[in-house]
Amino acid sequence: MNSNHVNRPNLKLEVVVFNVSDVDRAKAFYEKLGWRLDIDIAAGGYRNVHVTPPNSDASIIFGKGVALNNPGSVQNLVLAVDDLDAVRADLITRGVNVSEIFHYAGGPFNNAVENPRGGGRDPEGRSYFSFASFEDPDGNVWLLQEITTRLLGRLWDSPRTDVATLATLLRETAEHHDPYEKTHAEHHWWDWYAPYLSARQNGSSPEDAAVAADRYVEEALPVLSR
Repeated sequence: MNSNHVNRPNLKLEVVVFNVSDVDRAKAFYEKLGWRLDIDIAAGGYRNVHVTPPNSDASIIFGKGVALNNPGSVQNLVLAVDDLDAVRADLITRGVNVSEIFHYAGGPFNNAVENPRGGGRDPEGRSYFSFASFEDPDGNVWLLQEITTRLLGRLWDSPRTDVATLATLLRETAEHHDPYEKTHAEHHWWDWYAPYLSARQNGSSPEDAAVAADRYVEEALPVLSR
């Protein structure tokens, strides 16, 4: 686990602010979703409505005189969910028009490829890779991203990896190291394990961690073999 955050000041995403064309309509929509109403204050031509999704540390603010952007211009606000089917079903019962479940053909949020969205869940069933979407009355777009298991290094309040997780990670490392060991020059296994483990604990996928480990050994091999 990367410990660079130790003794650093907290920087938590608190609020996303945007405009709507009809404040009362937007307020009713988000309350219908079951979001907590925190503030609704008005003075003159100013109005501030502050609502928070269930169990979220971050909130949204909309109203009049609170933002410069045009109503409906906010795209792809992401809501993390642990059960996409359940959340989607709940929203539908609340009268929300939710898209079918989809995945990005080129990986999450990759809209640079032709036909970026594929129908259905991620074919490999990976955490972070399955989505659904809906819009508020102004056309602001929300994405539901299913996160069942967070990548290592993505939890600020987990300064150390517990023994069970470390054992699982070591087994994973060994499995990814095996094909490299069979096809590459002789090397110390720990020189491959260390960059792989470091990359995984800093949030890299197993594939990216393996690339990092391969690169490290290849670049360091002349020095390590001395």
